[in-house]
Amino acid sequence: MGAKHTRAMTISVLQRRPGPAPPPDGSAGRAGRYAGVAMMLGSGLSNQLGAALGALAFPVLGPAGVVAVRQWVAGVALLAIGRPRLRSFTWSQRRPVLALALVFATMNLSLYTAIDRIGLGLAVTLEFLGPLSVALAGSRRRVDLVCALFAGAAVVVLARPEPTTDYLGIALGLLAAVCWASYILLNRVIGQQLPGAEGSAAAATLSALLYVPIGVVTLLHHPPTARALGYAAAAGILASAVPFVADLFVLRRVPARFFGVFMSVNPVLAALIGWVVLDQSPQWAEWLAIAAIVTANTVSVLTADHQVPGPSAVATSPQGPPAWPPSSCPSP
Repeated sequence: MGAKHTRAMTISVLQRRPGPAPPPDGSAGRAGRYAGVAMMLGSGLSNQLGAALGALAFPVLGPAGVVAVRQWVAGVALLAIGRPRLRSFTWSQRRPVLALALVFATMNLSLYTAIDRIGLGLAVTLEFLGPLSVALAGSRRRVDLVCALFAGAAVVVLARPEPTTDYLGIALGLLAAVCWASYILLNRVIGQQLPGAEGSAAAATLSALLYVPIGVVTLLHHPPTARALGYAAAAGILASAVPFVADLFVLRRVPARFFGVFMSVNPVLAALIGWVVLDQSPQWAEWLAIAAIVTANTVSVLTADHQVPGPSAVATSPQGPPAWPPSSCPSP
């Protein structure tokens, strides 16, 4: 696994609270959205740096081993930060938390396995169908649709997917897409129902417990080294814990449809980090794709000032769980 897997893991993360109503139109609304954009950028950068570190442990621990250690570290960190009062949760609060725990447990492993089978480009392209679908389904304006489709086309150019007949790999890539979309919507719901980071902390803790048997078996077959464990643990903080918390609070400030469009910056951040850290220089077509994605997101941010959905629109989102303010992705 070497440089190829390092690049693959870096770009792959492209991987994740009763909140107030969406901010009103005007300066307060703009300030909230811009703060959300800043947090999304910080979350994306943390994700990509964490993925790069996790990739360094891949040759020793393998995909399942790295994901297991990441889940354990993220679970412990978020448990300490969120301090969820599990006994006080109602059943209506526990359901989305349990669903998010399953999403956490499935999201990264399905993506990394898909990358091993069908390659980075196609796996990332398939995974991006998740947030893209959320953006398209939640859009009520033509400009949102145009921005989402424009960014989606640019992601395809940047990822450069190649055809394959590995249907299991394709299915795993699509499963990662479903997980990413579910992550966005579930985070939004949990953010409305539970205070602070309690929901994400509870979900991450349950996900970590689910990985105990998987991780033990994997690590017995792939004896870890101190360095590999250190890289995987760092990935747990940077690529899981930090994004989980950041996305949770982001979704309180921006609509889910906008969050879905903005996720297209992840492959951009991955490409830039690969350029700076791994000395992987993008080609001219990739630079054009990066410019297109940045343009689409800029237009989406600026035009959002002219139409901010009111509380009723958010509460009655036809896409399922109330759709916007947030992003709970902290992220897989």
